[in-house]
Amino acid sequence: MRPARALASIDPDAVEYNCSRLLDALDGSTLCAVVKADGYGHGAVECAVAAMRAGAGWLAVATVEEASELRDAGIEAPVLIMGVLADRDEIECAIELQADIVLWRERSVVLASEAAAEVSRDARVHVKLDTGMGRLGTRDPAEASRVVAAAAVAPGVRLAGIMTHFATADILDDDGFFERQLVAFAGWSGEVKAEHPDVLVHAANSAAVLRDPRAHFDMARCGIAIYGLDPFNEDPFAHDLRPALELSSYVAEVKPCRVGESTGYGRRHIAERDTHVGVLPLGYGDGWRRGLSNNADVLIAGSRLPLVGTVSMDNVAVDLGPDPAALDLCGAKAVLIGASGRERIIAEELARRLDTINYEITCGLSARVERSHPCGPSSPPVP
Repeated sequence: MRPARALASIDPDAVEYNCSRLLDALDGSTLCAVVKADGYGHGAVECAVAAMRAGAGWLAVATVEEASELRDAGIEAPVLIMGVLADRDEIECAIELQADIVLWRERSVVLASEAAAEVSRDARVHVKLDTGMGRLGTRDPAEASRVVAAAAVAPGVRLAGIMTHFATADILDDDGFFERQLVAFAGWSGEVKAEHPDVLVHAANSAAVLRDPRAHFDMARCGIAIYGLDPFNEDPFAHDLRPALELSSYVAEVKPCRVGESTGYGRRHIAERDTHVGVLPLGYGDGWRRGLSNNADVLIAGSRLPLVGTVSMDNVAVDLGPDPAALDLCGAKAVLIGASGRERIIAEELARRLDTINYEITCGLSARVERSHPCGPSSPPVP
């Protein structure tokens, strides 16, 4: 069988396990599995199915197109579109997909009402209070309350939820900012809930779920943790999470590299001993960042070996060592994220090397990387 040039193998069972772990932590609150950005690079549909299999009650995406992908796959679970909807046409599309939308201005309630009339279907809306993220939502609780009141009476509009988003839940030493957001939202949401008892209250992301049960409310929107990645960007195993993605390639070429000979663009690696260099056929065109030049390891046959030279668009090189047996590694599997023998490379390690976050590691894998979901069901569960 032809080896995969660049393969992201996704384990839906790991996604299911992680969702079960989060549901245990939520202790009765609903889990909303966030599958935007193609499931953080893991495959939106496959991961949505795995999450629902574990008991997730909702799914969340960022765009109308992402909601459409789930519906086209036959997924009928409640879907929340969390991102901006540009105009009434997009609101109409969302309503036709039976997806909930997020609003925070009274004029948007009017648009939702008009769109609902156009497509003869109710618009389900969630009102967003900005308690400190400083992006979407209104910072003014009074305005948020006016939007709630408008949504509760507008023709064709159903007030479905109220929400906020934490800016520093993943930063434990945040000078009390998470606490201030939590207190502000709890106060406002309590007032709304008293008047609209059926409204769904939600605020927590993955970090907040693991950090503070007070943030759970009626529902939590978990993304990074359902894929087995640590929301605190340290160690997923410390939170009993199972990484769901393995990135692999293979050793396509092995060649001797003598003292003084170089590897790759710019001669950024010059051999200080006689060794062997293995070439893997993937690079920054696949999302393996150029910043990992001379700055990463690869697992081959259970050994951790250094990546050497500049990451190019289509190739990286690995120092296989001086042993002549290295010549036998041509064709061997190479693991860039995942485990081999007793060695493991996690996305958080790569994120630290690049001074970024684990989200960017998996989301950055390009469409050129083949995705495999070997354990997942081929269709969504029957509702």
